[in-house]
Amino acid sequence: MRFLEDAAARGVSVEVVERGRARSLEEAAANLGIEPREIVKSLVVKHPDGSFLFALIPGDRQISWPKLRRLLGVNRLSMPAADVALAATGYERGTITPLGSTTAWPVWADASIRGRISLGAGAHGLSAFVDSGELFDALAATVEDISDPA
Repeated sequence: MRFLEDAAARGVSVEVVERGRARSLEEAAANLGIEPREIVKSLVVKHPDGSFLFALIPGDRQISWPKLRRLLGVNRLSMPAADVALAATGYERGTITPLGSTTAWPVWADASIRGRISLGAGAHGLSAFVDSGELFDALAATVEDISDPA
């Protein structure tokens, strides 16, 4: 599993758990016994130059396009179609994670993310628990305020 191999290579301790299929982030959180804010969404964002980046956003928040555009110094960013995100990361929507991505795109993490978090583990029905600080260090993530309340 690419996810686990990359985590091990980066020295990130992960606990992968089976949570079953979930129809919503709230249902996934309930299956895991955690709050929605403890699930971190890994969003693939397309840069105007054709490259991509990962935006890590707490489950109870949404990406702030104006904040992220300002930090990146661009006028336009977009969420790619599912097939484009798959080609960029090697992961289907709902399983996307920076760990094990087929390309190591830059990672931007919201500054409100702290402590033990859950994120996608590269396969449907699986989640991974990690320490956010350890993850951000291993990914050389840029940590900034890039979200707004949902």
